[in-house]
Amino acid sequence: MLTLANATHTYTAGSLSGRMALLPTETRAMPSPSFRFILLASFLLVAGLLGAVAASGWMSLADFANRGRRIAHDAIGLTTALQQLGERTVDMERSARQFLVLRDAALQRRFVDARHSAIEALTRIEHLLPGSAPLIAEWRDLSSLGIVPEDAQPAPALVADKLRRLTELNETLTRRVAASLDRANASQLDALDHKREQLAALLLSGVALTSALGLLIAWWILRPLRQLAGAITALGENRLQQPIAVHGPADLRQLGERLDWLRLRLADLEANRNRVLRHVSHELKTPLASLREGVALLADQVPGPLKPAQREVTDILAGNTRTLQERIEQLLDYNASQFDAAKLALQPTALHELAAGVLTELRLPAQGKDVHLRLEGDATTFALDAEKMRIVLSNLVNNAIAYSPPGGEIRLVLTAGAGISTIDCMDQGPGVAPDDAERIFEPFVRGPAAERHGKGSGLGLAIVREFVRAHGGRVAVLPASHGAHFRIELPHG
Repeated sequence: MLTLANATHTYTAGSLSGRMALLPTETRAMPSPSFRFILLASFLLVAGLLGAVAASGWMSLADFANRGRRIAHDAIGLTTALQQLGERTVDMERSARQFLVLRDAALQRRFVDARHSAIEALTRIEHLLPGSAPLIAEWRDLSSLGIVPEDAQPAPALVADKLRRLTELNETLTRRVAASLDRANASQLDALDHKREQLAALLLSGVALTSALGLLIAWWILRPLRQLAGAITALGENRLQQPIAVHGPADLRQLGERLDWLRLRLADLEANRNRVLRHVSHELKTPLASLREGVALLADQVPGPLKPAQREVTDILAGNTRTLQERIEQLLDYNASQFDAAKLALQPTALHELAAGVLTELRLPAQGKDVHLRLEGDATTFALDAEKMRIVLSNLVNNAIAYSPPGGEIRLVLTAGAGISTIDCMDQGPGVAPDDAERIFEPFVRGPAAERHGKGSGLGLAIVREFVRAHGGRVAVLPASHGAHFRIELPHG
């Protein structure tokens, strides 16, 4: 029977109703205020301070805001009108030059439409830009270019002169608009400086008070939030042994109790899963052993001579039963690795010697496939679980041997860095697809090459990740132009 600390309920692992009742519904009386109360009180205090500052500066800022809106509105209007004027002037010039060559009435109408649109833009500029009336009057006089229906036989040279003058007038208007906007902006900035000086004293006092309040809230809230984040991370990483305790506001402490309930629930589910896995694997191994013995008797022709076709069937049965036994044993190994990963027997280990020993053990399987093993680089000596790291390296190299082509080479490169040692395992096989780079480490997941050739159980790399994570490191598949490139990073002091 498991009992949740600080709760009023217990449950039995075999009882579903007990599990559901485990969630605590009562908590002891806590003198500290709740997180919600702190947030509400902080919000009201900050709102009051900011409201006082806002009320005192409202009247002065209202005029400033209205003036800013007018300036922005005028700036947008002038900019839009200038853009329209420039675009229509280009349309006028294009239509005029084409009309001088083709004398087409459609080009004449296009010119008139563009001129009309340009004059509309000029009207808006004249309204928004004081002192622009003489330039705009000249622009209107020149803009006909002699192409309007009343006079459709203009001289090309005269048209070119007028177009150049229109371009000059556009540039002059652009400069004047820019100068006007600069003056308006400068005036607005002066007004802003004046208002800022008026509000500085009020803002300083408000900032001082709100900063003090913020520091107090941070001190009171961030610590339990960090504890909650750490607890959630531990749950995500399946570290379920450490009880979860959160200090601080009452509701955050209550949330910590819920998380501790979840930790116990997950631990129970994990234990049940592993228990079922062990039972199923054990129940499978017993009839499988009998099946293998029977197939062996048939293969040895104990019941009687076998025909060639019967011997072929016997060989197929022997191979499949052997493969099934290997899968069951790998499944049990993975199940054991999940327990072993949490228990490291750390001792100073020379990583280079460990890797050399693994390659020596695997030299015969490599020679059987005509694959060359090579160890490069050097590594420091630091605290490792030598047996688990031997399994990690053995699984990686075995995986590389399985997919390496005859005559291929497998390189195991060791690099010692500042506070971290790196192990790179590179082969010349089919490699790992980018889409499979993450899921290849999941249990029972096999890459396309493994599926095609019927190799592997999808557990070797999962065990690698479990043991590497237990050492505080990480394993990943790196992009490679040819073959697979696995990298392990192990931190050390």
